Amino acid sequence: MGGLDLDQGGHFGWYRALSKQERRTFWSCKIGYGLDGMDTQMLSFVIPTLIAIWGITTGEAGLIHTLTLLASAAGGWVAGILSDRIGRVLTLQLTVLWFAFFTFLCGLAQSYEQLLIARTLMGFGFGGEWTAGAVLIGEVIKAKDRGKAVGLVQSGWALGWGMTAILYSLMFSILAPEDAWRALFMLGLLPAIFVIIVRRLVKEPEIYKEARKHNQGAEKVNFYEIFAPGMLSITLRASLLTTGALGGYYAITSWLPTFLKAERGLTVLGTGGYLAMVILGSYVGYVISAFLTDLIGRKKNFILFAVGSFVVVLLYTNLPVSNTAMLWLGFPLGFFASGIFSGMGSFLTELFPTRIRGSGQGFCYNIGRAVAALFPMLIGILSQHVSLGVGIGSFAAVSYGVVILAALSLPETRGKQLEI
Repeated sequence: MGGLDLDQGGHFGWYRALSKQERRTFWSCKIGYGLDGMDTQMLSFVIPTLIAIWGITTGEAGLIHTLTLLASAAGGWVAGILSDRIGRVLTLQLTVLWFAFFTFLCGLAQSYEQLLIARTLMGFGFGGEWTAGAVLIGEVIKAKDRGKAVGLVQSGWALGWGMTAILYSLMFSILAPEDAWRALFMLGLLPAIFVIIVRRLVKEPEIYKEARKHNQGAEKVNFYEIFAPGMLSITLRASLLTTGALGGYYAITSWLPTFLKAERGLTVLGTGGYLAMVILGSYVGYVISAFLTDLIGRKKNFILFAVGSFVVVLLYTNLPVSNTAMLWLGFPLGFFASGIFSGMGSFLTELFPTRIRGSGQGFCYNIGRAVAALFPMLIGILSQHVSLGVGIGSFAAVSYGVVILAALSLPETRGKQLEI
């Protein structure tokens, strides 16, 4: 990467200026997102196997996705409130332990109902991890570099997704399918080790400590402050923004492996190749968007990536293109659908004061997740009447339209100093 010259500044000069503690926080949050992505994406890889082995319907498969996402929304709200009350770092540790443990339990499920329960509980933890990590890294980085730093941290999700693809290929190459899917989920316990590292190396952000001192003796932090007259409009519009971005993303990622196998007739190896291109595009999208959100501003960046996602999803799912063309379209698909999230963490951080930042960020991101969580189930049901590609494309198109409208209505926050 030509621009990565830490000694002479350039695009990564901001990183060189970070303190030792800030760097530790940066890498801990990035690894945390990666592990979150790894455990979360396991289900989409094994759904075709569960359909074959257990005979579950696409509607039942969609229900697992939807309940997981609904639980993650609840987890994100709770984690946001907890991060304001007990701290960002401790909340991060608790959420990672939670999702690692319940991912492991998914591998022990003996029936569809048991898997549904374990996966739903896992969702509670992975939703909380996003909130705690986003608030933590957003408060540590200086205003002028916050967008790129938070975006680069969130790129860890694509690395985790890629790790799942590798582990999936490995497990299914050495084990029978009925054992391989269980082994994959059991590997989801590994992130628990990460908590030990966080506990030893990462401390609370200074602005959070200052806010705690400043508010000593004041009333306890009240979650409902985000609905106060001065904040209500921001809270509602930010929630619409996240609903659109997450709705589009879930419409694509929850059903993409099944779409490629069932409607494109690809083999497991072929599906892995397609997904590798999407994952590569996702990582590059996160990185490019991370820099653009500081360069052109939060709002323009959201609109740019929403338009790109809108166009590519429709091409990818509905045009009768060749397998080779489909492979190459996977890169821009991942690029736009994932890259749109790079600016989300910094933007939500900047919209709320420190006292209620966790509550505000947790609510806005996760109410979006709760509404968007309905999309996988609805697409699964719809696919019983129309093609899966049409279902994915239709829901994604509406979602990205909502992103554009919400972004136009919100204030620009690039370079904003955080309020105590």
